[in-house]
Amino acid sequence: MNSNSGGVLEANEQAGTRLELLLFKLLGSQTYGINVFKVQEVIPYQVVTALPGAHPLVKGIATLRGVTMPIIDFSEAIGYAPLPDPQNSKIVITEYNRSVHGFLVDRVERIINTQWEAVQPRPKGTGRNSYTTAVTLVDDEMISILDVEKVLDQVVHAGTRVSDELLLQQDGIPRRVFVVDDSSMARKQICSALEQLGIQCETAPDGRKALQQLERMLSEGVDVEKEFMMIVFDIEMPEMDGYMLTTAIRANLKFGSIYILLHSSISGVFNIKMVEKTGANKFIQKYSADDLAQAVLMRIQEWKELEC
Repeated sequence: MNSNSGGVLEANEQAGTRLELLLFKLLGSQTYGINVFKVQEVIPYQVVTALPGAHPLVKGIATLRGVTMPIIDFSEAIGYAPLPDPQNSKIVITEYNRSVHGFLVDRVERIINTQWEAVQPRPKGTGRNSYTTAVTLVDDEMISILDVEKVLDQVVHAGTRVSDELLLQQDGIPRRVFVVDDSSMARKQICSALEQLGIQCETAPDGRKALQQLERMLSEGVDVEKEFMMIVFDIEMPEMDGYMLTTAIRANLKFGSIYILLHSSISGVFNIKMVEKTGANKFIQKYSADDLAQAVLMRIQEWKELEC
């Protein structure tokens, strides 16, 4: 543990790494969880209107609290059989990646409070087709935290094409960006957009591994601030979330003033305040290829001015 560890731990407590999970059941005894920050409401089943030609996972649409949204069978979406009795199910209304969706679940259990430090990456060997992004123990029960971004990508593929107007602004000089996100789908989306700008991406699947990777580079004599034009962090990550990772980097003077972009599907003023509190440079909401590209192009311009 380095000499900055005490300050990092204290700063992390101030950064706020609390996690609230909505726990629910689908088929069988397994309990699943998603971040309460993404949940707008849980309501009893409502009659849905079927749409001809809709994706098979979409059971129909419903207008709930004045918003029309697709209703997706969560069980079927992660590879199981459809819920056998949807009329007796619950609808979990969520907001992910700038859009609202309703997910059918068999029943909602409760909301629990935990810490991101208590959340572990999904075990190795579960396969790339797994919809689990992380796991945690609650009362000796293993809770599977679902990768909702991966689920939604089956229904609404996030466009990774950067607009021609922004592509014309690239200068053709190769640069490197460090991308940290526990969702394999999100890493793929981010890198796909950045590579169109001539950006080379290095990736890590969670905050802990990212910090270890950066510290290893320091120990090998690499100037990380010059190596990476910027670092793009997700906020929700097991073991060490984006806030903790930002705080840890800022506490180690050897990292210099490396540029940190927080990139999350969690929306709201809270994140803007946390950018200031943890020392990140900018926050943008997932997922817009153009918004991401615009943020990177702005940073390139700053980078060029610093090099002059």
